[in-house]
Amino acid sequence: MDRYVVSPSTTKRVRRSTRVPNNTELALWNHRRCFEATDSTVTTLPANFLLRGQPSRDPSSQTGRLADQFVELNRHIFSTLDLSVEPRYRDSRVELDFHAGTRIGAIPLLSPTSGRYDYGLVVRPRFDWPGIGPLLGATGWKVIPQTLTLPMLPTSEKRIPPWVLSTITLFRLKGLIDQTQRRFDMVNQILPTPRGSIDWAKYAHHQIGRAKLLEVPCRFPELQNDRDLRAAIRFALDKQLRSLESQRLAGTFVIQLIELCRDLIDQVRDVAPREPSQTALLSWRSTKLKTEPFLRGVEAIEWTVEERGLAGLSDLQGLPWSMSMEEFFEAWVETVASLVSQRIGGSIKSGRERQTVVPLFWDPPYRGSQKALIPDLVIERGDTTVIIDAKYKDHWEELQQNRWKDWESELRERHRNDLLQVLAYSTVVQTPKVLICLVYPCHEDRWLSLRDRNLLIHRASLPSANRRVELVLMAFPLSTSILQEAVEVVSSEVHRVSM
Repeated sequence: MDRYVVSPSTTKRVRRSTRVPNNTELALWNHRRCFEATDSTVTTLPANFLLRGQPSRDPSSQTGRLADQFVELNRHIFSTLDLSVEPRYRDSRVELDFHAGTRIGAIPLLSPTSGRYDYGLVVRPRFDWPGIGPLLGATGWKVIPQTLTLPMLPTSEKRIPPWVLSTITLFRLKGLIDQTQRRFDMVNQILPTPRGSIDWAKYAHHQIGRAKLLEVPCRFPELQNDRDLRAAIRFALDKQLRSLESQRLAGTFVIQLIELCRDLIDQVRDVAPREPSQTALLSWRSTKLKTEPFLRGVEAIEWTVEERGLAGLSDLQGLPWSMSMEEFFEAWVETVASLVSQRIGGSIKSGRERQTVVPLFWDPPYRGSQKALIPDLVIERGDTTVIIDAKYKDHWEELQQNRWKDWESELRERHRNDLLQVLAYSTVVQTPKVLICLVYPCHEDRWLSLRDRNLLIHRASLPSANRRVELVLMAFPLSTSILQEAVEVVSSEVHRVSM
């Protein structure tokens, strides 16, 4: 028998079958509940997954209406990952084009037929997880994934490495340990001098009778750490450690996470691990001392108790999260630049830490747009200044494969904007020698191929009467195995300009 449900974005009734699907259909449905896209690309999916139950006489028209409703319902959710989605009609079928930006992560999606979060979408990095993990560790975890205030994904997503969510949890627990509540507890101790209230009966019977007049049994309030909370933190850390131990083969960066986890365990080793009750979790969440690190840490304990995101332990719902690949690449470039600065004996400033801010003064101030110039990185060495700006874009590979006139007009315009931006940075530098580096990412094999063909760097000089200003377009490999070689290439370029 069929029944009707009301779609959340329309007053029309949508037919949905109550027939119980067989095992094969269930397996296919579960596989289609979570989709995958790649950052900075367009992924096309057939929209027929939105159809539920018996199709109508005109399935294309029905799919088209559902696709429009699907996009409208999830527009605000798509924005959390910088996604834009467009329904299109191609070859007598309706498709959805997912235009991914530079954020990766996992989000739940509303169904236009049920009004529930029946679907999930994972945006993965185009440079793949086996390469991203070691780089996150090499940067000192300057950038880590962040959870989103959205419902859980309908199923745990096995295509996301478990260490991703372990990273979120560990750093939240670290913040919680730093913010651990302290409270006054009543303590019973024997002291040489009175403090608080004195147990006179015990003193008279036990201490005076044994001639221990300077051992006074006292009861007094003392500020102590919340032992129940620390026991819950210890429980969560022990469980995370077991999960990370099962992921050792993922790479050396997992070893770094294991060491971090052990260091955190050492800080709460004074208590025995104990799983918190739901009552305790509710009490901590409703405490009046609600600091953000405290609440985020309690939430991480709850995730661990429910085994969300732990390797091989559970198939519970997955956590929604996101991470900016632009910020990740900037952190990686900062790591390389720090090694370059050490190699050449310079000092480095970071835009991430607001050390390179150059304010713009508008007249009148309220008519101004951009308030400051903020280069990603600035290295200073004697009479030479190196300005580095990281761009998580595919211009570099396009530049190697095609001629300038063959580029699409939009791509050429974006590249011009990048050049104008870094050239503006050079105007605020006073040293006689300036090297401006516009840095793009590439795969390790691509970088090695460019090196062998002497195409790693493209150079240009700017005419200037009093200064030497040079611009270079440069590829940075997203790989730790050739990190030192990349550092040497950049260092050589700085020495060339400073001569």
